[in-house]
Amino acid sequence: MTGHLLVVDDEPNIREVLRIVLEAEGYDVREAATYGEAMQLLGKTTFDLVICDIVLPDGNGLDLVRSYHAGHPDTKFVVITAHNTPAQALTALRDGAVEYLSKPFDVDELKLVVEKRMQLRSATSPAPEMFTFIGRSRAMWPVLERIPQVARSDATVLITGESGTGKELLARAIHAASPRVERLFVPVNCGALPEGLFESELFGHMRGSFTGAVRDNPGLMRAAEGGTLFLDEIGELTPNSQVKLLRALQDRKVRPVGGSREFDVDARIIAATNKDLRVQIEEGKFREDLYFRIDVINLHLPPLRQRREDIPDLVRHFVTRACDRLGMKPKEIHRDAMAVLENYMWPGNVRELENVVERTVATESSYLMTVSSLPTSILGSATDAGLLPALAALPESGFDIEAHLDAMRRELMRQALERCGGVQKDAARMLRMTYRAFRYHAEKYNLTMED
Repeated sequence: MTGHLLVVDDEPNIREVLRIVLEAEGYDVREAATYGEAMQLLGKTTFDLVICDIVLPDGNGLDLVRSYHAGHPDTKFVVITAHNTPAQALTALRDGAVEYLSKPFDVDELKLVVEKRMQLRSATSPAPEMFTFIGRSRAMWPVLERIPQVARSDATVLITGESGTGKELLARAIHAASPRVERLFVPVNCGALPEGLFESELFGHMRGSFTGAVRDNPGLMRAAEGGTLFLDEIGELTPNSQVKLLRALQDRKVRPVGGSREFDVDARIIAATNKDLRVQIEEGKFREDLYFRIDVINLHLPPLRQRREDIPDLVRHFVTRACDRLGMKPKEIHRDAMAVLENYMWPGNVRELENVVERTVATESSYLMTVSSLPTSILGSATDAGLLPALAALPESGFDIEAHLDAMRRELMRQALERCGGVQKDAARMLRMTYRAFRYHAEKYNLTMED
């Protein structure tokens, strides 16, 4: 196999090993020891694939991915590092890397990654999907750190979590980081498919097989050939539909309605549900054998109220996107308004937050969104929870919301310390604050057990 590869690493031994191994596979390999050398080579030569370390003497490999890939999407990046963190992995994949490997890596595994990427590059296929998955809170780490590993596998995934937590976005993130990225991601809302149409939509039908079947339809499973089939709200399927789906997943074959021939299907299956399928099994509403078929890898998305640290990043992202969509100049959100959003319970999770931000952007004529810009439903909940005084009770002279929020935070921290016997880590966990943030505010408010 031929191809032009660039290896960027400040360790000579690693560069030499990779060059020898990859040249033996038939690749033309060049080397760079620094960020600067890599940029010089990239400016002179077109490379098919760049294998890049993150920590370089004169720069950051992620900056190299971000700056070069934006203008040269055909050049693929494989990022390697000895300092693995979930946030780094997600950043690398989001900014354009196709793979993320931790040192020490297996040379055979790297060879396989390079081979797959070079094969995909030479294939004629749709352009890769882009995804945005925001979440750096501690509650999200168990999910983020598994995305690269899960993406490399073809095993079936079950994503669980409350409605609106971003299950489809996580599925798209897995697809975008997988070797199947060059093929389609096909979402199916199982809850929106009537039982009479389920088989036809998923497995396809032949022309004339029923009234209205005026042409052959390959079905959604075959449409996802080589890519990913996302079965959203799989817990909504009827028992009859569950039986048909189970057989298709077991045999990896489908037979269109009205057809006599079966077709092999190669699609990665990712399912999602906001229901507790074990309870559904006990109640006789979900087949246990289908559950075990789809629950090979389980990823659980926590509700937004358990990852409040992500709210500021999400809000800024939604504000930017809403402004772009509506053709508006960029807007800012005041810290007081952000504090109200951070303290709201968000029963509708990220989807509700997105809707609130879009509505606020659309209705606020000023470039600055303040507390008064927020929907009354959000302000009403804040008032009910004691976060804000009733608007009617505000003095004519105005109201210092920052001081009010500070006082409320201090009181909640004091109560948490009291209930936890003065142990700050336990109090921070109770309030879902990071330990560092709790210590900072405890010193700021001079909180002690005797206070």
